[in-house]
Amino acid sequence: MTITDLNKKREREEERVRRLYEYEDHYRAEGYELIAGVDEVGRGSLAGPLVVSAVILPPDVFIDHLNDSKKLTARRREILYYEIIDKALAVSTVCSSIEEIDRLNVYQATLRAMIRAVHALPIKPNFVLTDAMKIYFGDDIGTLSIIRGDAKSATIAAASIIAKVTRDRMTDEWDELYPQYDFAHNRGYGTRKHLEAIRNFGATPLHRRSYEPVKSLYSTQLEIKF
Repeated sequence: MTITDLNKKREREEERVRRLYEYEDHYRAEGYELIAGVDEVGRGSLAGPLVVSAVILPPDVFIDHLNDSKKLTARRREILYYEIIDKALAVSTVCSSIEEIDRLNVYQATLRAMIRAVHALPIKPNFVLTDAMKIYFGDDIGTLSIIRGDAKSATIAAASIIAKVTRDRMTDEWDELYPQYDFAHNRGYGTRKHLEAIRNFGATPLHRRSYEPVKSLYSTQLEIKF
């Protein structure tokens, strides 16, 4: 690849990141100064809590390589995690427990966790951008739901990275506790190896009892004991 090609690639990447700020720029022009983005990680996982993060970025910040956390390598996410923490005006992270998910259902648990994450911010936002979910945060907080928002909004993308890195660190710890389940690689999702481990060893205390195939296994009291 020539220097010219590299420069063009760099320009395209910078333009992609600049476009991520279009929603934030639009609502700041409407008079909303403190705009938060909120996103979750772990909604479809068979195990562990749901993690939700909220982030408020300053208006003049540019975070290189910012993107939907799913489109980034683990190393890039770690680098961006610290940059976001350093540059953000405010960051919060909350969890929805396994018990809450099983009791309420994952949609309601996600909704409540997103509300908690926004209200946990040390600075109160006056506008919130959410990834797909329509949520009421209060009469004095405007909101917009954006389909695939983690790939379209800088603040939602930043929140997705904070939540993803936080939860991945949790799953690394689970992997040490229950190595049979390969949590460090599947992050609690239903990969073939993970499903085989559930069938062979049963459910751990980390597994969500309302999710199949854990629900059926739990109903027959097949549960791993450590």
